[in-house]
Amino acid sequence: MMATDTTWSVKKLALVLYPFTAAAVAINLFLLGLIGISLGLPAISPVTSIWLGIPLGIPATWWAAKWVRGLMDEADGK
Repeated sequence: MMATDTTWSVKKLALVLYPFTAAAVAINLFLLGLIGISLGLPAISPVTSIWLGIPLGIPATWWAAKWVRGLMDEADGK
C-alpha cells in the first residue's frame, strides 16, 4: 500500500472550518445586538448578522484553524 499524506495544513483546516466559524460569528453578532438593545442601540436583524458574519468569519476562521493545527501538533508530540 502507498502511504498517503494525512497532514492537515492551516489552509485545509480553514476551508473546512469556515462555515462553522462564520455561523458562530453571525450568532455572536446577533446576540451582541440583543445586548445593545438594553443600552438603547437599535437591534441587529438576523439577516444583517449573517451578512456581517461572512467577511468577519474569515479572520476568525484563520485563528481557529491555527489553534486547531497547534492542538493537532501537540497531540502528535511535535
